[in-house]
Amino acid sequence: MKKILTLVFVSVLGGIIALSTYTHFIEKEQIITVTESSNEPQFLNASYNTKTANLINGEQSDFTLAAENTINSVVHVKNTSIVSGALTFEDLFYGRRSQRAQVGTGSGVIIDKNGYIITNNHVIAGASNISITLNDNRVFEAELIGTDEKTDIALLKIDAEEDLPAIEFGDSDHAKVGEWVLAVGNPFNLTSTVTAGIISAKSRDLSGRNSQSFIQTDAAVNPGNSGGALVNSNGRLIGINTAISSRTGSYIGYSFAVPSNIARKVVQDIMEYGDVQEGVLGVSILNRNSDEAKELGVSEIQGVYISNVEDNSGAKKAGIKNGDIIRKLDNVAISKFSDLSGYIKTKRPNDVVNVEIERDSKVKIIPVTLSKSDIISVEFINMELRNLPSKLKKDYNIKNGVIVQDNKNKFLYSKLGIRRGYIITGINDITIHSVEDITKFTKKYGENAQENIFKLEYLNTDLERKEVIFR
Repeated sequence: MKKILTLVFVSVLGGIIALSTYTHFIEKEQIITVTESSNEPQFLNASYNTKTANLINGEQSDFTLAAENTINSVVHVKNTSIVSGALTFEDLFYGRRSQRAQVGTGSGVIIDKNGYIITNNHVIAGASNISITLNDNRVFEAELIGTDEKTDIALLKIDAEEDLPAIEFGDSDHAKVGEWVLAVGNPFNLTSTVTAGIISAKSRDLSGRNSQSFIQTDAAVNPGNSGGALVNSNGRLIGINTAISSRTGSYIGYSFAVPSNIARKVVQDIMEYGDVQEGVLGVSILNRNSDEAKELGVSEIQGVYISNVEDNSGAKKAGIKNGDIIRKLDNVAISKFSDLSGYIKTKRPNDVVNVEIERDSKVKIIPVTLSKSDIISVEFINMELRNLPSKLKKDYNIKNGVIVQDNKNKFLYSKLGIRRGYIITGINDITIHSVEDITKFTKKYGENAQENIFKLEYLNTDLERKEVIFR
């Protein structure tokens, strides 16, 4: 009996000790665990700042004001054109032409209270009738004031009885990569639609010819949004949505806008002069990927390397030389040719641009008065012709000629194969030294210039001399 009582006592004592241990240690540890889980740490970006913290805590940027300032300025653009369809047997029998109306749509932006609207040239190209639907569903017939195919900008005008809600222009030169933007369009003739994103890059050239300078954004833009507004968080216009990068025809992540500074200058020129006034600096830039650039270490420089300065240009007169490195234009940093060409497109002939160059490891600022574009290139029978760079003449022992920058002359392209890179050396036994000779020929024959060409001399891209006589 005594042993049984001893065992009971030991068991009870063990239970008391175990319960005390559990209460003191284990139960207390569970409370700490619960407390810690209620204050679980947040995982932030490695580069932490107040703005990042606010985004994670849900205090995201408010775009409602920017949207309110924009949606009523964005319109729906309907383009109606007459196209010829395939002829049927009945058409042939009755001697009639098969024609039908074809409708295209896009967006536009009201830039003036008096009814001036900016859109893309490709939205209204070939239109026989253009109608505008405002965000409040009122419809107006539009007048085409002018277009610029190079920048893909067109200016329209509607007449309303009251002032219209015009958008305010922003400064696209000061837009920054990573900055929030809104893309606003009216693609479905309902009301304006808004998407958000950031600026992914600036001075993008999609042509491969350094002729474009787009703002790239990841804000969703689809067909029908062309001609719509790209605005900053304040609702100011910094671009005209123009193109998307796509294999399917729909948005897959990248869209492109004409910078507002370029668009504004184009429409101002159209309103004031009737066409676009192009100022030129008068320099050629060495391609960073060329063998010569690699030998010179140009791929590592901060700026663009000047390989040629045009005779009679503002750059030549101001003292800019081959081998100079352009770092800035009017305090705008220049790192590639599309930066330079994009900024110059906002200027006119006789405007003065402060060019910051590096020469012999020294930095200096040279004021340059921009020249007219016709000292360097001219439009001739649907071709863009440009003076030959002096280095090209020297390297390949070319005595004279003008180089083809672009050819939209279907006859010369299909019959002779003349395309970009060909060199026109003579017309009708007239030796062509520069675009000035082309201008003289155009002034002599006017619109009938092509009909008056009976002989053409040129070099192909292999520098083989060719001569064609037209009968």
